[in-house]
Amino acid sequence: MRIKIFMLCASCMFALTQAKAQWVVADPGNLAQGIINTTKEIVQTSSTANNMLNNFKEVQKVYNQGKEYYDALKKVNNLVKDARKVQKTILMVGDITDIYVNSFEKMLTDDNFTVEELAAIANGYTKLLNESDDILQELKGVVNASTLSLSDKERMEVIDGAYNKMLEFRNLVKYYTNKNISVSLLRAKEKNSTQRVLDLYGNENDRYW
Repeated sequence: MRIKIFMLCASCMFALTQAKAQWVVADPGNLAQGIINTTKEIVQTSSTANNMLNNFKEVQKVYNQGKEYYDALKKVNNLVKDARKVQKTILMVGDITDIYVNSFEKMLTDDNFTVEELAAIANGYTKLLNESDDILQELKGVVNASTLSLSDKERMEVIDGAYNKMLEFRNLVKYYTNKNISVSLLRAKEKNSTQRVLDLYGNENDRYW
């Protein structure tokens, strides 16, 4: 009975409108892959920072579609413990894409980075997003009908493992972002323009140092 309740809650969470034990309607993995593929394309086709900034609007379109999904997912309440942790794990993918899109948009207007460095930074984000997507695939297996033979203990072990790994990756994306911004700050310091960079990214407890 507990598994059936979990499957029902998980399907409601993923589909939001359908009570089926499938990963349907809005696949968070597809949303992440959409951002990854679009980022790779803009990096390959952009020859200047301004060109990359203009092309980055395509990434933002995919991000906005995903944001609608994650915002809706946040409103799903009254889930059993298993499904709640699945929900939190998926929402962390939303956090990761949010950090990437909003931070990288600012980096694109930062003259302390060359276009080659911006491309390398973007590629770094895609690798981290790819890892996050791999974790989502583990969760996808848990809510798929073919895994109903899993015991409660086995199911929770998969969910706990995915949650912990996703938490680690979210923290890694934050660290990666802050380290890149710290490079800009160091360069700005040499040009006596530190305040401009702090105004661009925000100055919260010297988190970039």
